[in-house]
Amino acid sequence: MLGAGLAALAVLTGCTAPGSAGDDPAEVARLVLADAYEPEAFNPVAGHGETGASKVYDGLVRLAGGSGLPELEPALAAELPSADAAGTTWTVPLREGVRFSDGTTFGAEDVVATYRAVLDPVLASPIATNYAMVAEVTAPDPLTVQFRLAYPYAPFPTKLLLGIAPAEALATPGPAEESPLNTEPVGTGPYLLAERRGDRTVYTANPGYWDGEPEVGELVVVYVPDDNTRAQRMAGGEFDGTTLPPLLADTLAGTDGLTVVGHPSADTRSVSLPAGDPVTGDPAVRLALNHAVDRDAMVASILGGHGVPASTPVPEVLGDAFEPAATFDHDPDRARQLLDAAGWVPGPDGVRVRDGVRAEFTLMYFPEETLRRDLAQAFASDALAVGVEVDLEAVDRPQFRPRIPVDAGLLGGGDVPYDPDTLLYAALHSVYTRDGVGGPFDNPSDHVDPEVDAALDAGRRSSDPAVRTAAYRSVQREFVADPPAVVLVFLEHVYVVRDGGWTGAEEVLEPHSHGVSWGPWWNVREWRRAG
Repeated sequence: MLGAGLAALAVLTGCTAPGSAGDDPAEVARLVLADAYEPEAFNPVAGHGETGASKVYDGLVRLAGGSGLPELEPALAAELPSADAAGTTWTVPLREGVRFSDGTTFGAEDVVATYRAVLDPVLASPIATNYAMVAEVTAPDPLTVQFRLAYPYAPFPTKLLLGIAPAEALATPGPAEESPLNTEPVGTGPYLLAERRGDRTVYTANPGYWDGEPEVGELVVVYVPDDNTRAQRMAGGEFDGTTLPPLLADTLAGTDGLTVVGHPSADTRSVSLPAGDPVTGDPAVRLALNHAVDRDAMVASILGGHGVPASTPVPEVLGDAFEPAATFDHDPDRARQLLDAAGWVPGPDGVRVRDGVRAEFTLMYFPEETLRRDLAQAFASDALAVGVEVDLEAVDRPQFRPRIPVDAGLLGGGDVPYDPDTLLYAALHSVYTRDGVGGPFDNPSDHVDPEVDAALDAGRRSSDPAVRTAAYRSVQREFVADPPAVVLVFLEHVYVVRDGGWTGAEEVLEPHSHGVSWGPWWNVREWRRAG
């Protein structure tokens, strides 16, 4: 899938206009990147950098690059965490001599304060449910942290990607969304937030970074929501790199000095199917839609080959946990048979009706994202071919969220793809159908399946690889038997980079969250000048 684009990872962006140093070593090396979205906040307690891509914070561990499922390596931890025999106490020795960007010394109390803040109901952290297994965090000494878990949790090291803030910055009670860290972050990361104004954010290299000051001295991220505008400005020489939908990126592949680069991801695009709707809540309709959709055609015509078809949220990169038999064939005739058997009869215009209810529902998508729009249109066309009418509606994000329980949405997934639990639990478990649990994108269809719940709980609480593998394969088999959604594709995240001048970029398996915090620039702290 990645094609020749991966060769560009050897020597990348910089040393040409608009944003780089020339031959003068005293001149600051600068990259100017264009992103679609501005970060909502820089507070780790509010979720910033939870998957390991923050420029201003470090976690106890960080991702190691390379193909396949990423390994974890120590960051603020002096070594990888160790668990006791029961798997319920994890001990993390900390790195000495690390300082926050405000000059204060990093230590165990900061780790304790950060995790306690995430779990504190008063702070109302939106990521609190992701750390529900943590019963207690303590500091036996200034350079050691212990996590006591409520139950064994094998993928616990993935929870240590969370950025650490100083205890002093977390001492004031109040909601995370009101914290000064949202706009004035204090971290130990490779970059400092130097400026945030208008349409851009400026980061400068942290001269006191514990792992060495980055050679890329300044990152300027300009926010351009419209895909076409971003592509035009990239082609016009304004930027050193950007993220674009695949087909749009491919139009720049022949442009002198530009290279299209693909990174693998666990990022899905799927259609949620609200359980409370008389059409999308019918199991026969959900199953029929999964057979009606032509995923191969979507990959070819909309993704330009930058992706693979998907039937469940689990990608093959998860190894033994992947169930190859859990798949849907493109079979419109089978879809029609399912609808016929369930009493959905074609009406005069070809749209099916049952008990006076028309087989019709609304599908929302974000208006600024051409890829979601194109997938929504293809899905609607395939659905209509079997007698289900899908009304497409472009809905801005603030209005989109409250409508998720009522209307179908063209959604992304794969938020934390480094373990089956972090990938699936919030997406599928029925605990997220309860009021006040999780956010609007957790189990967005409000689907309840006791078999899935039981398997997810078994996989979460076991440390036995065989038990976990069996549990997650069971989840996938049940998913295709009673699907809560129509999973369409896994995306390859596509970036356009201006060539020349740097070495050290690596690919990494990316989560749903992407943009220029990921792509070739996810490890920009490690880049070195070529030659």
